[in-house]
Order: sequence, then structure tokens, then C-alpha cells
Amino acid sequence: MNEKVRNEVALFRYGLIAPLFNGQVEMKVYFNELEGKIHSVPYYGERKIAAKTIQEWLLHYRRNGFEALKPKKRADRGNSRRLSPDDQDHLLEIRKKSLHMPVSVFYEQLIERGEINKAQISYSTINRLLKKHNLIGKSILATPERKRFAHDKVNVLWQGDLSHGPYLSSNKKSVKTFLVAYIDDCSRLIPYAQFFTSEKFDGLRIVTKEALTRRGKPTIIYADNGKIYRSETLQYACAQLGITLAHTQPYDPQSKGKIERFFKTVQTRFYPLLKTDPVHSVEELNERFWHWLEKDYHRKVHASLDGKTPHEVFQAQLNQLTFLEDTSLLETIFLKREQRKVKADSTITLNKQLYEVPNRFIGTSIDVRLDENGVYVFEDGKKVAEATLVNMTDNAHVKRVRSPFSLSQATKEKEEQENV
Repeated sequence: MNEKVRNEVALFRYGLIAPLFNGQVEMKVYFNELEGKIHSVPYYGERKIAAKTIQEWLLHYRRNGFEALKPKKRADRGNSRRLSPDDQDHLLEIRKKSLHMPVSVFYEQLIERGEINKAQISYSTINRLLKKHNLIGKSILATPERKRFAHDKVNVLWQGDLSHGPYLSSNKKSVKTFLVAYIDDCSRLIPYAQFFTSEKFDGLRIVTKEALTRRGKPTIIYADNGKIYRSETLQYACAQLGITLAHTQPYDPQSKGKIERFFKTVQTRFYPLLKTDPVHSVEELNERFWHWLEKDYHRKVHASLDGKTPHEVFQAQLNQLTFLEDTSLLETIFLKREQRKVKADSTITLNKQLYEVPNRFIGTSIDVRLDENGVYVFEDGKKVAEATLVNMTDNAHVKRVRSPFSLSQATKEKEEQENV
């Protein structure tokens, strides 16, 4: 079992204990609901999980954090045939265009079109994927029953989402922007929000880190099924911080009504200001937005807050906030994770570029984590080295230490020659 699979198993286990850890459910009621239920467990397949086992996972997590939920390392290694996140996204997009088609026919079509290999991806794998995302049968068109809700304490639940922002004129080019934001369900305060020129995960990482640093830690983050909100990086981060990451049902954006309403407020009260006084860079756009957010949105009486402003409600419950004891943790838990085998010249290939790592990793599979600032090597959840981009010109003039693998091979060849 490689590190990626161990992480996936740990995430599954955290998903089961999170409601208990965050006090969202009563233990006895929760275990009654889970009794007899069959779970699709990464690597292990379909299993029933005993209440005692879940209690043990909860105890391990409370004592030693996310790392304690990972299965112990074994000497044998197997190749997982599960669909990668990118494969899942691709197949879900195809499915959305053929909702009328039975899953059995859809599966056969995928094989005929060369999208999947029948020998590697079974019908049950596709069926579970579609069922998980509510893309099977008549239920995909059903309107879910919904009741209005509001938490009475701040930082219990943050709703998160991304909205299309205004176009900016830069160097005679039109640049599209995207607004990433969180809203506190109780106070309607915005823990943090920012405009970006891309809708990739980098923006969500920045917004989440800033929100946690400025406003404390929420119990639950509630978002849709967008790619960035289902990323393994966000799942890992929430698991290590003890935050429950929950997602809406497909085709049900109304379930995040508060963040959707905030975006509408931005469109009706902030965007018109840009027409009379345009901005020409994303930096200027954010400065104007943050000023409007603090001076206008946070200070105006909200219709659902009994005559109070978001700022007043949030400030009145400052004693309820839980801040991170060590904010430096945010610099590592939001790094993207990859697994790489180190070659005999102590290099790895990442994003079509060659990186060099310390010689002691030659021949081993290492846990690599990266962001826009660098590439790092981790062991047992801790950063132990930084990978450096290989400079071919400089390396041509450097005497390199030979790999122990190449030395052993040379010795073997010499012994064979002597025996002849």
C-alpha cells in the first residue's frame, strides 16, 4: 500500500469520525444509523464497520491526529485500479450529457469509445461513482426537500463557493476574474474573500488559509461538488485541522443559499461602483472590494439578524472562536501531494521538469508536496528536504556521487567476468 492509498484510507476513516469529533451527532444515535451499513472503503473494498472500530479511530485521532488514521506500512505493495480524481471528473462530465441512458448502457458506451478499459474498471466502480453523485435513475431530476436553517453560534459552519467576477481591461486585453469566498452561517460575516484571474485550487488555498488565520477555525466547511472543493489537498487539510468537509447534492446550488445571496449582493451593490470608477488590475479590484466589504457589507443591518450587522453578531461571540495554536501549520497542510520514484541519479520528474533530491532517497518512492513556491520531500508527515530544479549546464561541471545501485551492479558484473 503506497502513501497515496494510505492517505485515502485515512480520509475515509476521518469522514466517519468527523461528526463525532465535532459533536454534530450523539454517539448512540450515530452508531444505530451506521449499524449494518456497507461502506466502500478505499483499497479494502466493501466492508461493514463496527462501532468499536470507529471508537478506536476516534481515540487515535484525538491522541495523535490525522497520521494516526493511516494504516500501518506493509512490505507488500499493490497497484490500485481506482479512478483518479481527474478520471472521475471526466466521466461525470460525460454522464451529465447522457442522463437518459441506463448505467449498464453508459458503461458499455465508455468501453466502446475507449474512455475506460473493461479489464481495469468494472461496472460496479462506475455504478458506485454515479450513485455517489446522484446521477442514477429518476432521482437525478428530483427536487430535494429543503428546510431553512441557521446556526446560532459563529464558526459552526462556513459556506464556501466561487463566483464569476467582472472582466478587467489590461493591455488592451480582457481578463476574466473569479471571486472565492466563505460566509459564516450564523453572522453572515465573510471570513475572507478574494478575486483571482484563475479558478484553480491556488485561489481556494489562499482564501482558506487567510480565513482560518483571521477568523478562527470552523467546525464544518460546506461547499458544492466543484473540482477544487473535492480536491484531496482540501480533504487532507480539513482532516488534519479537525474540520468536517461536507458537500451539497449535485444540481442543488440552492442548498448554499447564504453564499449565493452574498454573491448577489456583491453584484448589485459592489459591481455598479466599478462602472463609474473602473479598475484595471486584480490588485486594485481586491483593494476596492476589501474596503467595500468592511465599510459597507459588514456594517449594514442584515434582514435576518434581528436588526444587527454581521460585524456586531460576530464580535459578540469572540469568546466562541477557536484559533490555530500554530499558524505555520497552514504552510504545509495545503501543499499538493504526489508520489515519485527517485532515479539512480537522485532525480525525479514533476510537471515535465527534472528535480534533484538528496542521494539517500535513490531507489525509493517518496512523498512529494509542492506549491508555487517550491517542491518538498516529506517523511512521516514532516518536511525533511527540498527538491531543487536541475540545471543541466551546471551539472555538466559537477562531479556526481555514483549511485549505490550502479556500484553494486558494477561489482556484480566484475564477479561474473572473473568466474568466466
